[in-house]
Order: sequence, then structure tokens, then C-alpha cells
Amino acid sequence: MDPVVPPEITAELTQILSNLVLGDNEIRSNAEQTVNDRLAHTPELYLLALAQFSIVADTEVMRSFSLVLLRRLLFRQSQASSPTHPRLTLYDHLSSQTLTTLERLLLHSLSHEPSSVVRRKSVDSVCDLANQGMSRGRPWHALQAQVFSMARDQDPSMRETAYRVFSGCPNLVMDLQTDAVLNVFRNGLQDPSSIDVRHAALLASVAYLNAADPTQLAQSLSLMYPILETLPSTPHRHLTSLLTALHPLCSTHPTLFSIHLQALLSFLPSLVLPVADSGPTPTMKQPFTFPPSSSSQGKDPDEDDEDIKTLRLAALEMMVSLTEAKPSMVRNVEGWVGLLVRASLEGMGEYDDDEDSTLEWLKEDPSAGTTEADDAAPALYEHSLDRVACALGGNAVLPPAFQYIPSMLASYDWRARHAGLMAIAAIAEGTGKTMQNELTKVVGLVTPMFADTHPRVRWAACQCVGQLCTDLADLLQEGHYDSLLNVLIPTLEDPEPRVHSHASAALINFCEGVERDTLLPYLDPIVERLLKLLTGTTDRRYVQEQAITTLAMVADASERTFGKHYAIIMPLLLNVLRNADSSEFKRMRNKAMECAGLIAIAVGPDTFRPDSGTLVELLIRIQKSPPDPSDTQVAHYLMGTWAKVCQAMGLEFEPYLPVVMPGLLAMASKKADVSVYDAPASPTETPPSTPGWDIISMDNQLLSVRTLGIEEKCQALETMLIHASTLGSKYGMWVSQSLEVALGGLKFYFHDGVREACAMLLPILLHSGHTSGTLTPQMIHATYAQLISCVTTEHDAGFLSSLFKSLSDCLKISIQMSHEIVTPEVKQSILDAIKRQLSRIAEMRRGRTGRQLDEEEDEDLALIEEMEDFALEDMGKLLEVLYEGRIPPGPDGEALLVGLGSVRDLGTSKLRQEWE
Repeated sequence: MDPVVPPEITAELTQILSNLVLGDNEIRSNAEQTVNDRLAHTPELYLLALAQFSIVADTEVMRSFSLVLLRRLLFRQSQASSPTHPRLTLYDHLSSQTLTTLERLLLHSLSHEPSSVVRRKSVDSVCDLANQGMSRGRPWHALQAQVFSMARDQDPSMRETAYRVFSGCPNLVMDLQTDAVLNVFRNGLQDPSSIDVRHAALLASVAYLNAADPTQLAQSLSLMYPILETLPSTPHRHLTSLLTALHPLCSTHPTLFSIHLQALLSFLPSLVLPVADSGPTPTMKQPFTFPPSSSSQGKDPDEDDEDIKTLRLAALEMMVSLTEAKPSMVRNVEGWVGLLVRASLEGMGEYDDDEDSTLEWLKEDPSAGTTEADDAAPALYEHSLDRVACALGGNAVLPPAFQYIPSMLASYDWRARHAGLMAIAAIAEGTGKTMQNELTKVVGLVTPMFADTHPRVRWAACQCVGQLCTDLADLLQEGHYDSLLNVLIPTLEDPEPRVHSHASAALINFCEGVERDTLLPYLDPIVERLLKLLTGTTDRRYVQEQAITTLAMVADASERTFGKHYAIIMPLLLNVLRNADSSEFKRMRNKAMECAGLIAIAVGPDTFRPDSGTLVELLIRIQKSPPDPSDTQVAHYLMGTWAKVCQAMGLEFEPYLPVVMPGLLAMASKKADVSVYDAPASPTETPPSTPGWDIISMDNQLLSVRTLGIEEKCQALETMLIHASTLGSKYGMWVSQSLEVALGGLKFYFHDGVREACAMLLPILLHSGHTSGTLTPQMIHATYAQLISCVTTEHDAGFLSSLFKSLSDCLKISIQMSHEIVTPEVKQSILDAIKRQLSRIAEMRRGRTGRQLDEEEDEDLALIEEMEDFALEDMGKLLEVLYEGRIPPGPDGEALLVGLGSVRDLGTSKLRQEWE
């Protein structure tokens, strides 16, 4: 095609791009600066030159690079952006003529590019340009016409390209006749000659269905037939990609699959079950066969074992996604739940069974935090079983699961025994309400496995008991403590470090739900064995770290009775804090800090007092030591330990506040580290996830928020709450600064924990300020103004309840100080805020009246209405405080009291009515 920029511009751009891909940092940096300069002065010329170069460049690499760079530059913020329009991009500064030329160039690339690799980049650029243009009100009819034409092209690669554009830009067809669109997609799904075309058409169909409005969706139900009919006939080596393409649709629109579930069950078993074991369901008489036979029946000769494993997981994920998205839809489909459970159990036992693998596992450090084991196939199958149990509950999952598990635990193969134990652990959370009726049988199955000959099975037994203690907390410990402790305590002396360390970890879970008096008869043998692990000659540092953590939890559970062991353990911990300075001992030092703090609380101030000064000095030394980039947890442990020492010392901790509070206030005052994304151009588009960052939606924007800083802020506020509530009037000099932070945090919408901590902190600060004489009228006024403002505008029923409670507690303190503090204006503002929220909840409940809900929707509604009921209850308590404080609410307040009951009766959830 004819050039659209002068040849000298093309020549310069060629040189710039060549420099950008060089390894020399200085040359590349200069080239980047040149690009920025040209875009600042003549952006249209150089963007067109870049688009033209993506067509005429000699090599695939440079054509691909041009397209990638074009996308990046077009939609980055321009240097001309102003504070009032900070999110304008270079695209927004281009003239209509330039955009038309740019579109023409990209359409040429799309239809004439000979390389499939470069054409994929061309598709990405075209879709970005189309999505961004349509979001700004600029349709691209030429693209629409060209892509429909390409979908009928004789060349399969052109047809594939067309469907990839439909997939990346579903809005391209949303204004067309639904039948015409469905015919195009149907032709692609049934393409007779190319699996790549069928795959691209499937991606396009999923994107279209996800983007369709309810009317279009109802008219598009017939598309599900060709979508699903492509699956059984597709060769296994291509089937994984097709199944994976369906996963998003399973989660977002599960009802589209409802009439197809039986048809899916006609071929899914051959995918999710091992090829060698597609026969009868294992029972006690016919158990699982491990290892599977080497039969290759049904196996594609071109497939390797990894491809088959990936296919099985993709098929299972499809079933699990449908189950999670619509449990009521699949619960009564004959064979569905049984297949899911069986497939998960089969996969959970597929470990390597050679001696080297076991030896390698025994040598691993479980505290290293590697994800390899979590990403291994057995762990993925275990996670699937957990998800299914949480979605369907015990009545559906326990019968098929325990049809298999007893035979697995009795198997000659350690992998089956291991899988059986891990299965019990995996389903405990989701099936707990039903499993609690069978706890004696479950404990009877699990506890003998602690004597298993294989270390990985004994490890799994520890894991199973630990998980059961968490998911069935209190109930399991109360009824079966003797059986559990009689296997856990001896396992602390298991010959394998990984096993006795995991038994130590399981004890933590046990102690979190056990009564003090229950634990006391076993305290001495537990502590004795944990001390052996701590002081032994092992080179496995993770064993010692785990022993320290478990000692802390045992001390916390046994309280004052732990004092008899204090004189032995505390010197050991202080010694660790003195000497564990090198990087490899940082985790042990952090654990020792936490343990020392918990033991100090457990034994009480009198026992702890002789060592309190030493521990504080060591904490100060650690706090003042140069930061270690590799020790990212030290601030977390220091904050937590200072709080525990404060609780242990009580009022005697006051002299150390100047050491603790400046850093704590700085941490609590942290602003959120936030990046703003442009609104997604298509409904299915989401920004890429980044480790350590959460993506949230707020005010029609997508925000990426750094999680570490927010978690530290939340912990700092929770720590301030401990200091203020423990020290009371002694906290007085810090009330003003703390109050400023807490009031601001009420509107920190990025983290619910921060807001909850601030709401709890406010009445504590008012009390501390009152008793210390540091509270001013301005502080009181600011507190009520912010609380009432938050109550008035809050839409989260759960946090609204916390705000009402905080306001009630603040009023109680104010009334104790003086009735005159609660002025008529404050009283009226409170009543107005209550009236607004009562009207809002009533309006929402009336709006739900008459809606036909399925089981899942009613469960969701029941939880929402339960939160609203909590808010209404705390609303009533707030009015009672006004009455009890002899502050007459007046006619408005009396009417509100009557209205509370009426609004509560407006609840429509059938499940909530059953709860009541």
C-alpha cells in the first residue's frame, strides 16, 4: 500500500526501533528518549509511521515489535494530560483523519500479514483500537465488515483471525441481528477443516455470551449445542484448550449448561478419570488400583503423560466451576457428584512411588515456601475436592466420599492411604455440619494411621487431624481430645523431622479450640517433647521454629498453669533474641519474639516481671537494627510482640510508649499504594493480576492496591487498640494523634479491617482522653461529625452495624462525662442518620418482594438480610442509649423505634425465616 509518512521519517524510525532492541543499555535508553521526544512534538506522524512499519518491515520480529509498541504508546497517558483530565492518552489527542488512517493500516496488517505469530499481534492491536474507540463512541464499521468477510475466507488462517477478533472485541457484533451473529459463530464451531478455527470460534462464542445482555442471551441459547458438540469429537491433544476456553462461561453463566449436563456426563468420565481405571466404582470389595496399569487403551499415540494430566484437570475444572457457580443445578444430576468426588480422589493419589522421591520429600524444608508442591497435580485435585465440598455440602459429598475413603485407608499402596487422609481434611470445611454427626467414626479411621509404616502417610495423618481441629473446632477437641492427644504426643518423637514437625503444627490447631482444663493433664508431656525438639541437635531449623510456635500456642491455651515451665523456656527464647542476628536465623528470631510475648501474657505480670526489662531491651535493639531487605516480616512480629508485652505488663508498660508509638502512628497513617486502570473496554477484560496487589472496583474504576502496606496499616490500628484499652488514662498523651488517624481510617475503603479497627478504637480513645484529661471539645465534635457522616452514607450493612455500635459506645462515654456534651444538634443528626438508613434498608427489602429465587440466590439473600438485621439491632441499641441517657429522642425517635420492627419483618429470604 502507498506510504502514509515521508521516507525520512520511516528511515529514522527504522533506526530507532533497531536501537530499542539492542542489548546496550545506553543505546536503548537514548532510543527511548528519542521516541518520547518525537511523540511529544509530532505524535500523529510517528504513530502512523509505526503502524506502517508493522506492515513493511522485513522481519517478523520487527513487525511484531512495532505492533506491540504501537499498542503500548497509543494508550499510555500523554505528557499533555492535565490535572483535570489526568487519564487522557495519546489516542485521545489524535485527529479523526489520523485515526482513520491508523485503522486502515491495521486492517491491512490484519488481512495481509503472512506470519501467524505477527498476525496474533495484529489482532491484539486491532482489538485494543476497536475497544478503546467504541468506549469513546467511535464505531469501526470497516473492521466489522472485514472480519465478517474473513470468517468466510477459504484460508483457515484468515477464518481463525476473524474469530480471534470477535473474541477480543465482542462489542463489535452486539448491535447486529442475533441470528446473523449466531450463524457466523456456528459456522466457525463446526469448521470442517481446522481445529484452530473451532478453538477461536469457541473463544469468540464465550466472549459473546459473557457480553450479551439478558435479551440477547435468551436468544442465543441454541449456540450452546454447537459449542458442546465440538468437544467429544475433538482429538485429545486439542481438547484441553477448548475446555479451558469454556471455564469462564461455566462460572459466569452456569445455567446455559443446565439442559446439557446429562450429555456432558456421556463423555466427561473418560476425560476426568485415569485411562487405565474407567471401570467400576471402587468399593471395599473392589478398591482402587495403585499404581494404574500400563494399558494405553483410548490413548492418542501423539500424547504424552503430561498432556493427559493437563486434559484431566481441564475437564475436572469445568465440572468444578459449574458446581461452584450453581450447586442446586448439579446436586440432583445423577452421577455428577459421584464422578467429581471419584475423579478428585483418583488424582490425589498420583504421586511418584520411587524411593528417591520419598527421600527428596524427607529432605525438603517445608518452611521454604516453594509453590511446586502446591501446583502439583495431587494438590490441584485436593483443592477441587475442597471446592466441591464447600459448594455442595455434606449431604451430597459425604456419601460418595466415604464410599471410597475406607478402602483407600486400607490399601497396600501408601499413595492411596495418603490420599484418603488428605481427602478427609479437604472435605471437612464444606461438610462439617454433617460430618460432626459421624466424628467418632472419622476419628476411628484417622488415628490408626499415625502408626503407618510410611512417613508421608503419618504426615498426612497429622495434616488431617490439624485440619479437622480447625474446621470442627471445639466440637472435635471436646469429644475426642484423648484419642487425638494420644496419637499427636507420641508423634512428636517420630524419627522423621518432617513428621514430628507437622505433629507439632497440628497441636497448634488442637490448642486453638481446647479448654484449658482439658489440656492441663497433657501439658507436661507436650512441653517436654517440644523442648526436646527446640534444644535438640537437629540441623533442620524448621523443626525448632515450629517447636517455638507450638510452645507459644500451648502457653496461650494453658494460661497461668504454664508458669511451671516458664523458668526453662523464657531464658531459651531470650537467648535466641540475643544471638539470632544472621539472615538464616531471622525467622527463628521472629518466632521467638511472638512466643515470648504469648508466654508473658499466659503466666501473668508477677512471673514475667523479672524478665520484662530484658525482653523490652532486646525488642528495642531489634527495632533499631539496620533494616534487612530479606526479613520482610520483622515489622509485623515487632508490632505484635509490643502489643503482647503491653498486655502482660499492664500499666507498667507506659514508659515504653515513646519507643513504640511513633512508628506505630506512622504505620497506621500510611496512605494506600494505588494504581488506577482505565475502565475495561470489554465486559470480560480484566487487568493482569500481580503478586502482592489486589484489584478492586470503586466508582466505576479498577484499582490495583498493594496489599502489604494495607495489612501493616490494619495491624498498626489493631495494635493501637490494644495499647489504648490496656493503658486507659496512661495512654492520654497519644489520644490526639491516634484519634486523627482513626477518624480518617473510617473512610479507608480499600480494606474492611482498617475501618473496623477504627470504629472499635474511637470509644476507647474517648474514654482514655476523658480519664486522662486530654480530651478536648474539638476532639468530641470531630468524632461525632465523622461517625454520623459515615453512618449517613454507608451502604455495607456489616460495617453499618459496627458504626452504630461505635456511636453507641461513644455516647455512653459522653453521657458519663456530661449530658450537655450530646447537644440537640448531635442528637438530631443521629436521628436523621438512623432515619436515612432505616428508609434505605426498607426500600431494598421492598424491592426484593416477589422475586423468584433459586436455592443459591436465597442463601445469598439470607446472608445479606442477616447483616441488615444486625444493623437494625445495633440501630435499636443506639436509640436505647439515647433513652437511657435521659436524652429524649422525641417524636422522631419514638417513630423510629416502632419502624425498626416493621422493617425487620420485611425480610423475604425463606432460609432466614427458617433460621429464626
